[in-house]
Amino acid sequence: MRVRLTRWRYRVTGSGAFAAVADGLDAAFVETVRRTGASIGALYLLAPDEQVLCLDVLYGAPADFAAPWARVPTAAPAPVADAVREERLVWVGSQGELARSYPRTAVALPYPLSLAAAPVTGDRTWGALLLMWPATRPPRMTRREESHVAAGCRRLARLLEEALGNGKPPAGDEPPRVLPVATAEGRTGPAMAAADFAERLPGGSCALDLEGRFTYLSAGACELLGRDADRLLGTLPWQSLPWLDDPTYEDRYRAAVISREPVAFTACRPPDRWLDFHLFPDGSGISVRIVPNGASPPPSPAPHASARSAAARSAAAPSAAAPRAGRLYQLTHLAAALTEVVGVQDVIDLVADQIMPAFGAQGLVLSTAEAGRLRIIGFRGYPVEVIERFEGLPLDTSFTPAGRALTSGIPAFFTTPEEMRRIYPEAPQISGKQAWAFLPLIISSRPVGICVLSYDEPREFPAEDRAVLTSLAGLIAQALDRARLYDIKHELAHGLQQALLPRDLPTVPGLGVAVRYLPATRGMDIGGDFYDLIRLGDTAVAAVIGDVQGHDVAAAALMGQVRTAVHAHSAAGTRPDTVLSGTNRLLTDLGPDLFTSCLYVRLDFAADLATLASAGHPPPLLRRPDGDTRPLDVPPGPLLGIDPDAAFPVTEIPFTAGLTLLLYTDGLVERPGLDLDDAITALTGHLARADEQDLGALVDTVLSKAGVGAQRLDDVAVLALRRTG
Repeated sequence: MRVRLTRWRYRVTGSGAFAAVADGLDAAFVETVRRTGASIGALYLLAPDEQVLCLDVLYGAPADFAAPWARVPTAAPAPVADAVREERLVWVGSQGELARSYPRTAVALPYPLSLAAAPVTGDRTWGALLLMWPATRPPRMTRREESHVAAGCRRLARLLEEALGNGKPPAGDEPPRVLPVATAEGRTGPAMAAADFAERLPGGSCALDLEGRFTYLSAGACELLGRDADRLLGTLPWQSLPWLDDPTYEDRYRAAVISREPVAFTACRPPDRWLDFHLFPDGSGISVRIVPNGASPPPSPAPHASARSAAARSAAAPSAAAPRAGRLYQLTHLAAALTEVVGVQDVIDLVADQIMPAFGAQGLVLSTAEAGRLRIIGFRGYPVEVIERFEGLPLDTSFTPAGRALTSGIPAFFTTPEEMRRIYPEAPQISGKQAWAFLPLIISSRPVGICVLSYDEPREFPAEDRAVLTSLAGLIAQALDRARLYDIKHELAHGLQQALLPRDLPTVPGLGVAVRYLPATRGMDIGGDFYDLIRLGDTAVAAVIGDVQGHDVAAAALMGQVRTAVHAHSAAGTRPDTVLSGTNRLLTDLGPDLFTSCLYVRLDFAADLATLASAGHPPPLLRRPDGDTRPLDVPPGPLLGIDPDAAFPVTEIPFTAGLTLLLYTDGLVERPGLDLDDAITALTGHLARADEQDLGALVDTVLSKAGVGAQRLDDVAVLALRRTG
């Protein structure tokens, strides 16, 4: 069971038991990270709807590094999502393994590393713990390390439960907290000696914290960089030194922080002085050596003024501007995510869960253009009554800038309510927002819709943000257009399939029936599996199950043709082999290029007899009243639609009171890397051990034990028949 709670932020300030628990939680989190030897740790908590994991605490890296993963949908292909969804430890031992298993995550983390994600679970699932190590560690976790991670997660879960028990935590969607990396104490004396040591080295030496700010510069470094220490301390190199304002150089710093491995790069200080930068990171920051490119170190350092005073000065406040490399990785991550969305709701969820937080927005309205009007398909951060006021407005409305932005194709940005009110006087009053970005979604000059991001406070939109948002709007437009087309095709195919499958199976005296059908979750969520129960007079019935190759409209259409053919041949009361032969000849004549497996069972209640014939279908299972269960030996003929003259051997077995037949399609037993015979043996055991008297409950138990979950590579159809008298 997972907890449903308001998104909350535990605080280390305050009084009473809750503050003490919060302190303990922080300490437990940091201790878990250190005890496992990880360089970076992150704690995610489930949002109230349990659909999103929210980054709550970060250790060992700046907050902007985690921006692409601040909110991770639980259905996303990401390590923390898999850990929560599958309730298991996820281990990724190398960058190559990350690229193979989680390509979207690898796009935003192109550095050598290892990582683990584990569910934080006690009496309930609270979220997930993410740990990262440098790539220098062994590629596999030991049992001892796994036990450390599991114990840490259990401790965090207990503290979270204790925090909830001490009163309802405050709610809010605040940015993740970054816990400081503790450093050794008592360094006042040695620090001065270290500064003197750095001054004596050739070239220049400087230090950066994990945020990238200068915390120390030797006089040699100041000379090579061409700027005094007073102007550099507390600043980011790519902001205080224009010639380092290149995402390539910032990326080297990010690589050092994430991988904890030395990196190097060469940069040109204008007009023509090339410098080599060597970065040596650890958990507290980065040491940097700067030497002229290609020059041999001087035999002895030139005399420099002491840098003690510069080292002792406090750092200036960091700039609020986001690093460009970080924004590029964030945009790349979002672009990769948009290529993976399937339906319209997926697009809405991704924009809300990842793009809104990335740009600090508190409101979202996503609309499409239909018949000259704006149709809202998704929103966040607005009351329903406000959305109703904007629903269905004409494109030429003067009520909101959305229509004009969509028809003109030009984005509109409003930084304050006054700026909006000058042109659209009613919009700010109704929405209650303070700043807006109206992003038209255009594909090849064709308007698809509009995405509106809004803010609770006035906000400036720098040129860089406007450019990124405009580019992102183009990606959203393409994703939304594909998603709408998918939804239309899916609704058509799903409707076709539902029309072709039987709505209700007939009630047959003396026969208990239970059926389950689960379409594949890949492709179009439809398939060619089919089943039927056909009355053959007063004392007989035919049960049919089959599987048409594919998971698309063609498979669903052929399934309908096969089912119709089986019905037609069964109506004459013919034997199972004759029914399959007639259906086979029809499919061979049609030449659909798709093959079909089928199992036909004729149950004769007067003779207590079951007659079976198979066209390449998995064998049914027979369970006796005492629980003894075995697969039936039904010699299969070829698949339908291959050989018009194929023969289908017939098998007869007694079918008396208390016997249960389980018919199923291959989606229930086929798994990558699993032998089919072993899978059927395992399924036989599941059916034998199921003790439910209700036939439907028995089928559900078998499905659960067989590992049929929310994600399915193939359709699954099960038809259970029990002789009751």
